[in-house]
Amino acid sequence: MFESLLTATDLTGQEFLILTIIVVVAGIVRGFSGFALSAIVMSSAIIILPPVQLIPICWWLEMSASILMAKGGWQEADRGVVLGLVIGSTIGVPFGLLLTTSIPVETSQLIALTLIIILAITQLAKIRLAFLATKPGLYGSGFAAGVATGLASVGGMVIAIYVLSQDTAAAKMRAALVLFLFISSLTSMITLLWFGVMDSTAALRGLSLAIPTTIGVMLGQRLFIPKFAAYYRPFCLSLLCALAGAALIRTQLA
Repeated sequence: MFESLLTATDLTGQEFLILTIIVVVAGIVRGFSGFALSAIVMSSAIIILPPVQLIPICWWLEMSASILMAKGGWQEADRGVVLGLVIGSTIGVPFGLLLTTSIPVETSQLIALTLIIILAITQLAKIRLAFLATKPGLYGSGFAAGVATGLASVGGMVIAIYVLSQDTAAAKMRAALVLFLFISSLTSMITLLWFGVMDSTAALRGLSLAIPTTIGVMLGQRLFIPKFAAYYRPFCLSLLCALAGAALIRTQLA
């Protein structure tokens, strides 16, 4: 049965095992931080699969995590703001995917990893842009998140920068991220199908990795302790920088 799964997903046993470990760790981080699942998968698994193949896998992983976490997000998040972000993101995703599917794999890897590092450093530095607190900033942030999703499935990190500019409480920030990722995943599926990125192999890969991801998210939720909330984001962002930096060095030396 396992051999049939490997054949269907076009992966070796070692690749599947490595991907399973990666998604469990990414799920744990998503469970207690509310973001970074796709970013960790992309920064770690990019040495196995190119971004264009990881993006549809991340869709299934994000959807699995979002289903578990959506209830809290709906109750606590500012739904009007989330809707504006989703509208902008829906428009932006095709632009990101168009670029990803039209450039060489090496170039897409470089762009994806560089984007992750820049976004992580921006958040670590707690850079706040006053423009983001305006209506154009709202839709512009959503559009940028959509482009980032199409490029490297890291739209959630762009939204985190937007929420940071609002000086929002950690719990509300986490809720907005969770709800955005859930709703935007529904809209981005149409674009993934339109570009032919979400094929049967991608779907099987995503579904087979969704279970370990879910286990990781459930573990991460148990690790979420409000009094330690201030330490979660710096830890996740530092981890992302380290993973993306190591992957960037490895891909450039290969």
